Amino acid sequence: MEKKNENDVPETLHGMTLGNIAEACGGTYIGAKEQEEQEITGAVTDSRQVKTGYLFIPIRGARVDGHDFIPQVFEKGALAVLSEHKLENPAGPYILVDSSAEAMKKIAAFYRSQLTCKVVGITGSVGKTSTKEMIASVLSQHYRVLKTEGNFNNEIGLPLTIFKIRAEHEVAVLEMGISDFGEMHRLASMSRPDIGVITNIGLCHLENLGSRDGILKAKTEMFDHLQPKGTVILNGDDDKLSTKREVNGKPVVFYGMDSDSGFGIEKSIYATDVKNLGLKGMQAKIHTPSGSFTVQIPIPGEHNVYNALAGTAVGLALGLSLEEIRKGIAGVKTIAGRSNILHVNGMTVIDDCYNANPVSMKASIDVLAHISGRRIAVLGDMAELGADERELHHGVGDAIAQSGIDALFCAGPLAKEYADAAAANPTCDIHYFAARDEMIPQLLDYVKAGDNILVKASHSMEFPEVVQALKDEFGCS
Repeated sequence: MEKKNENDVPETLHGMTLGNIAEACGGTYIGAKEQEEQEITGAVTDSRQVKTGYLFIPIRGARVDGHDFIPQVFEKGALAVLSEHKLENPAGPYILVDSSAEAMKKIAAFYRSQLTCKVVGITGSVGKTSTKEMIASVLSQHYRVLKTEGNFNNEIGLPLTIFKIRAEHEVAVLEMGISDFGEMHRLASMSRPDIGVITNIGLCHLENLGSRDGILKAKTEMFDHLQPKGTVILNGDDDKLSTKREVNGKPVVFYGMDSDSGFGIEKSIYATDVKNLGLKGMQAKIHTPSGSFTVQIPIPGEHNVYNALAGTAVGLALGLSLEEIRKGIAGVKTIAGRSNILHVNGMTVIDDCYNANPVSMKASIDVLAHISGRRIAVLGDMAELGADERELHHGVGDAIAQSGIDALFCAGPLAKEYADAAAANPTCDIHYFAARDEMIPQLLDYVKAGDNILVKASHSMEFPEVVQALKDEFGCS
């Protein structure tokens, strides 16, 4: 909801007059001269979200063309619209552009240049969203924070997030996801981070990026668009990231487990005395140049210690006290599909089915392995792994075999590799299905009170349907 002033007039976006917007995106303003100096109150691509004073940006999709909704958005109070073609008798002004999607990116970059708030940009192969949540939780102890919501981390979602930044916000925490070379250049040129965080270089989007070296190259495109005095914060336990000792003439801030990573770097923020508390989370002692503190992280998995370290590094960079940082870490919340723990009629379901890759899959299996009671992994295919996809799925199956979990339910063409490799452990009860919908009824018959169930797959496998089936069958408390 937009902040209202004393006259109940929506707050405008500073400097975002229609004339400035047209100039920023290289478009042509068409409309009443007196409206050219009016500032918009927001910008969206969804006609249902239009409010008084908004700029509507129509995007051509595979099924829907946003231009078809231009008459309706003027009825809802839009100040103006973009358009890729001339409009006949529009109900308000519009800006004629070659491409609405490209114009939106240029407009977002212009708006970012008007902002005084600090921007934290986050990327990495694994853990972007959970790290973003951790950093936002820490910074919210001291600042008014806007963060990326949902999966708004691409070339459509990022500009829409930037348009939500208002004068009240002191820090924006922006997640940036890519799958090909050049995308990070475009994202970072819009966000222009004051602080850039990279969580790790894993095995994601190999179809386009080829190798971990390719992923490193693509992710670090961010460095070209940092603010002049920008700070880079990297996972010092990652063999690829640890090679980036200096960025734009400024030393990198490294974080990780223990003080020595074996890569010949100094980690200024590191964790010791790490304890796995099962579903209650993790406990660790975090060391910083300003002192140390012990904290319980309320989300399970060792990877969340890394998230806490990244949150600590960003908090220190923006002047927070150690107690503020500790409170932010201890108060972090999970979100649906990201290690979200549900209680279903005496069973514990770990809903981690938003996305998957070999690193995150193994981390989630490790979480499951540390829980007492019967442990069941419900897994689907991992997408976009390139030529080595079968080998990488087999490697996850090896991890299942070594983990000691009690049962595996898996579905999908590539998931057969999980089952084949997991068979090396004769005590693991293995159930393979060609398709998710074949698996669900068998899973519902198998599970019982006291079970711990991990549900995880790439987004394209639509495994939230598995979680929903468990909730529908047994209820959710």
